[in-house]
Amino acid sequence: MAKIVLREDFIKLGQALKAAKLVGSGVEAKIVILDGKVKVNGQVELQRGKKLYDKDVVSFAGETIEIVKE
Repeated sequence: MAKIVLREDFIKLGQALKAAKLVGSGVEAKIVILDGKVKVNGQVELQRGKKLYDKDVVSFAGETIEIVKE
């Protein structure tokens, strides 16, 4: 499971996918999110701007990312 360490209080879903290198661009992130291919904490998420906080878990394309606060 990959981890993304928060520098602020939250990171947006599209930014998290890019930071984890699961997508190559914001446009690609938008497409996979709107297609219902991304889950946050086990639920399909359709908002690219969804704010992710400490302990949130994102799943996409067989990969899992955990959001952690330093």
